[in-house]
Amino acid sequence: MIDFGYALTNDRQIDYDRGDFRYIRLLRSFEPSLDVCIGCGSCSATCSAALFTDFNIRKVHTLIRRGDTESIKSELSKCMFCGKCQLVCPRGVNLRNLILAMNRTIEQLG
Repeated sequence: MIDFGYALTNDRQIDYDRGDFRYIRLLRSFEPSLDVCIGCGSCSATCSAALFTDFNIRKVHTLIRRGDTESIKSELSKCMFCGKCQLVCPRGVNLRNLILAMNRTIEQLG
């Protein structure tokens, strides 16, 4: 085959039809402050666990909202529950409770 100097890449679209939105519905009942998050990234910038691992609470939050819940359990186990994320949140999202609720939701729904 002739090399034209470029390569085809996989698409990066999000297929919302395949998402499992049971998690986000249950999470909203456990922690209503989830809906006020604006995705500013302050939580990720101050995260102590991110200094030692590749943990990113903003990424986990986005994956839950998209319905992509396959690898979230292993990500949540990296959290150190230090509470810095909750202190810097400009919208007052209770992130410690949210992470605990995510763990509970994953255990309940499987």
